[in-house]
Amino acid sequence: MASGWGLRAGTWTSSQASWNASFGGLGTGSGPLSGPWYSTHKTQLLGVLLAAASNFLISVSLNIQKCAHRRLVCQAEQKPYYMSKLWWCGIALLGLGEVGNFTAYGFAPIALVAPLGCVSVIGSAFISVFFLKKTMRTADILGGTLTITGIYLLVTFTPSVPQELTAQQVQNYLVSWPFLVYSILEIIIFCILLYFYKRKAVKHIVVLLMMVALLASLTVIAVKAVSSMIALSVKGKMQLTYSVFYMMIVLMAASCAFQIKFLNQAMHLYEATAVVPINFVFFTTSATISGVIFYREFQSAALLSVFMFLFGCLLSFLGVIIIARNKKEEHLQIPFIDCGHIPGQKLTGKIQPDSHSLCCGTQNKEDDSVKRQS
Repeated sequence: MASGWGLRAGTWTSSQASWNASFGGLGTGSGPLSGPWYSTHKTQLLGVLLAAASNFLISVSLNIQKCAHRRLVCQAEQKPYYMSKLWWCGIALLGLGEVGNFTAYGFAPIALVAPLGCVSVIGSAFISVFFLKKTMRTADILGGTLTITGIYLLVTFTPSVPQELTAQQVQNYLVSWPFLVYSILEIIIFCILLYFYKRKAVKHIVVLLMMVALLASLTVIAVKAVSSMIALSVKGKMQLTYSVFYMMIVLMAASCAFQIKFLNQAMHLYEATAVVPINFVFFTTSATISGVIFYREFQSAALLSVFMFLFGCLLSFLGVIIIARNKKEEHLQIPFIDCGHIPGQKLTGKIQPDSHSLCCGTQNKEDDSVKRQS
């Protein structure tokens, strides 16, 4: 009996040592969650978990808002959407998710946080099955699998860089020659696109979303700087007295405002199934390039790590495109509005709001009675 207990204790001890060696307990193994790896990447992992949870919260909030709109349409007495408690619940979750995303940039590299926006696309595809009673497609499962695989590669092979950014470091990065060259090229490309958009009235989806991506690269640079300086100030190393902190706040607000303007224009002109994947690819690419140039996130990365990171990005892009492809847009059915006959006015008898266009509705040909009255 004693020898049996001794054998079991010995087996448990060896198992515990093996677990510690592989997953970062008291051992010193070389597994993906080993002690040295975890101690080096724990801050980065916190940023990853925060970004993933925030994006998932955003997908929940968007589905809650859509559910609130559906309920309001089905009610006999029509009320404004802002009178719905469910809608405000969705708005609160959306704000919480955006705050979490903002905070995540202070703990993890831009090249890692930006691609995690695909979590909201996956989450929305799966959550809509429960909230909006949609059917799960094979494309959703395949796209989700590819995206999750891509996220795993991103987390594993993104190089670990110090995330504590002081105001002095941000100032040095702003006047470094790689960023100055990058800024000049970005301004030239943006001005060319803006010329075609304003003067030539070119509103192609690529033109609009490229302007969004160029502005987003400045937004993420500013967001990471502000988030990092706030995190350092909370720890006791005051950074809020430097002027560069407020410069970054102004840059963040201005670039974000114009980014929303062009993104809304794209959403008005094109289907969300086209805008979402293209915007995700453009935004992730632009944000990653800005992080590499401004914060030098891949300065000491091995060639294999760079290749596997790019492969993870490619898998995430494919997953999002597959999920969004051939996804039918849902339009709420609005009944006919009977305007009746107005003496002396050339109006139609009925107007049918057209959910597929930007105009208020389609008009039928004039009735003979209206013609005679006029």
